[in-house]
Amino acid sequence: MTVLAEIAGVPAAAVASPASTAEVADVVRGAARDGLALVARGAGTRQDWALPPQRLDLILEMSGVSGLVEHAAGDLVAVVRAGTPLRDVQEALRPAGQQLALDEPLPGASVGGTVAVNASGPRRMLYGTVRDLLIGVTVVRADGVVARAGGKVVKNVAGYDLGKLVAGSYGTLGVITECAFRLHPLPAAARFVSAPAVGPDEAGRAVAAVLGSQVVPSALEVDMADGRLTVAALVEGVPAGVDRRAADLEKLLGDGAVQGETPPPGWGEYPWAPGDVGIKLTCALSRVSYLLTAAGVAAQLHDVPLRVRGSAGTGVLYAGLPGGTDPGVVAGVVSDLRAAARAGAGHCVVLTAPPAVRTRIDVWGHVDGLDLMRRVKDQFDPAGTLAPGRFVGGI
Repeated sequence: MTVLAEIAGVPAAAVASPASTAEVADVVRGAARDGLALVARGAGTRQDWALPPQRLDLILEMSGVSGLVEHAAGDLVAVVRAGTPLRDVQEALRPAGQQLALDEPLPGASVGGTVAVNASGPRRMLYGTVRDLLIGVTVVRADGVVARAGGKVVKNVAGYDLGKLVAGSYGTLGVITECAFRLHPLPAAARFVSAPAVGPDEAGRAVAAVLGSQVVPSALEVDMADGRLTVAALVEGVPAGVDRRAADLEKLLGDGAVQGETPPPGWGEYPWAPGDVGIKLTCALSRVSYLLTAAGVAAQLHDVPLRVRGSAGTGVLYAGLPGGTDPGVVAGVVSDLRAAARAGAGHCVVLTAPPAVRTRIDVWGHVDGLDLMRRVKDQFDPAGTLAPGRFVGGI
């Protein structure tokens, strides 16, 4: 297999393929000594997210740092190496009737990459995000020193802040090599219930009704495309309880609601394809219908096929545009969505886009606390050698 020596179109002079934390530390230590800029890569499913590195000498290929280190089934904890595909983790835990409750919107994603971008799917509503499930982490600092924080029991929170820092830092604070996660039992039964909605207001009322009920879904999703809108929910648990809660959901979601053992089309997937424009939108729960309405207005105003999908139960939505959309039009859509997200007490970030679009817009937008984030970066990586420029504000 040929390993591409580039990240987001930026070529690297070399690729290193370590197989352990110690080997990662050796490579990073040597890079620090020689002043080389490096980017860690797991499965590469999100290497086109955020911004290209400002400079790149070395790619740290993490696929060899893989495998389950420890599974303490009685404590509901697993320690996993960063290069391990999420799918392999679930397969390893299944015989014990347990799971790492993280969805996989991009098939093949690795543990380290998922933590680095803090990616979570529909079930974040019940189980939490990566930051919530991560209880311990091993990180190689920019100087090659190995740092460990947290522990292997859920109640051990010593040093937990390091895990929160590196989750979502896009590899700019350190190279993640191992993660300790809190696990959950596999549910005995699961059911999906979905229904069409006439428009954002009706979808908002359905979402509010579900949130105000005793159903307690694991996920509550919306999907909007070409003027059609669907609300869908997932309930998990013991069979009798799932049957009852699914029946309650049918009543709450209204006419046209249907049940199924399999998820509706597009469930948990990003509403864009490789090479398209991918946008993340957040808002307060009470403003989900407002944000959906604003997205529909932006699509009509700019005459683009904007698709929106995501968690109505947490106020985290994703929007996609075809990669061939004129960069100026994309900039207009993003501007409108940013205004709507701000009005809804949220944010709008362009996660991925073709180069012509990235050069036209600020993919991150305004981010509170940027000065503090820069100070943290200076403490962790004073020479700026870890994924330089990939994160917000050129961090």
